[in-house]
Amino acid sequence: MKALIDFDGAPVFAIPARDGYRGVNACEGMLIEGPQGWGEFCPPPASSDLVAARWLTSAIEGGTVGWPDPVRGRVAVSVPVPAVSPDDAGTMVGRSGCRAADVRVTGGADALAEDLARLEAVRAALGPAGSIRCSVERLWDVDTAAGVIPVMNSAAGGLEFVQQPCATAAELAALRRRIDVRVAVEVASLGPDRPPASQVADIAVLAVGPLGGVRRALRFAEHEGLPCIVSAAPGAAESSIGLAGGLALAGVLPDVPFACGLGTATLLAGDVVSAGRALLPVEGYLPVSPMAPGPDPDRVAEFSLDDAERVAWWRGRLRAVRELL
Repeated sequence: MKALIDFDGAPVFAIPARDGYRGVNACEGMLIEGPQGWGEFCPPPASSDLVAARWLTSAIEGGTVGWPDPVRGRVAVSVPVPAVSPDDAGTMVGRSGCRAADVRVTGGADALAEDLARLEAVRAALGPAGSIRCSVERLWDVDTAAGVIPVMNSAAGGLEFVQQPCATAAELAALRRRIDVRVAVEVASLGPDRPPASQVADIAVLAVGPLGGVRRALRFAEHEGLPCIVSAAPGAAESSIGLAGGLALAGVLPDVPFACGLGTATLLAGDVVSAGRALLPVEGYLPVSPMAPGPDPDRVAEFSLDDAERVAWWRGRLRAVRELL
């Protein structure tokens, strides 16, 4: 399989986050072409080679063996709301057409008022029927989370769930016993010796990059015993080529009870595909496709990484990670 892939000619790119979006990472990585199509290799720079190897497996899956046949043609997605002002948050939600919002909270005691105002603005924009989820990214210990989440739940007019409020499985299990809001756990964050996800959370969050591709993520969904939500990889940013894998997973799952966290291309200042192929939600939905969109040469040139040291770093990382496949 590796012999069929153009690793040496893989373009290295970097797309910045939109101006003013605090806490949003730039999308930096490589585009991998296989005999059937394209994939994206963009593991977080600090991840281990073993973790990055799962990202590479995911990147080459769609362009080699392909993805399983979908059972639906489109999926509902949420609008990501970064740490922006309440006015900007309301505008983002109203403009998106989505009926669910993933609201970033900064977590600090000195920022609680700002977080609550953001949640209130999102509720006003969504209306009473919309779904609000808090994205926390492991910021809190158990006591802090148990104190803050009920307050945020009230400000939001009800939270659908809170995603990864604590770092460890033990903390999540302890927190779950102390709050009424559902807890979502990022399956890829749980180590190999961890308890079943059903013992620490109410919802399993699946991201194809860190889980090693659509098929491996599907196996996790089958074994976790929890309702699942498909999301972009936490702590990383992906272009439309990378997000297509998440849509493929959402398209093949037997049940998709939550809007998927795959609307994150809106957070970036551009894309490596043409405007017509970019995975930007339309009336709250994204299409499921049999393969990722191909890169547009002009867009790739626009976002080509021109830092020679970073390019060499990415090529070196790809060589090291390939040896683990």
